[in-house]
Amino acid sequence: MENIKRSVFSLSGVTGLLIATLLLIVILVALTIWGIKAQQEVMQKPYTLKNTQEIKMLGSKVEDFKMIKENNE
Repeated sequence: MENIKRSVFSLSGVTGLLIATLLLIVILVALTIWGIKAQQEVMQKPYTLKNTQEIKMLGSKVEDFKMIKENNE
C-alpha cells in the first residue's frame, strides 16, 4: 500500500508535533503554578505541636530513644 495522502503540515506532521509540545508545556506551567500556590498557602499556616509531653512513643524505638537520651544527659 502506498501512502499518497502525506502532508508535512497535517495533524500527524509538524503541526501535530507543535500542538503536542505546546500542550505539554502548558500542562507543565499550570502544574508548576499550582504547586507554588499550594506551597505558599501552606507556608502561611505552619504546623505546630501542642502538648508535646502527652505524645506517646510506640514500638521498639522507645528503648533506643531512652539510650540516646541517657547518653546526652
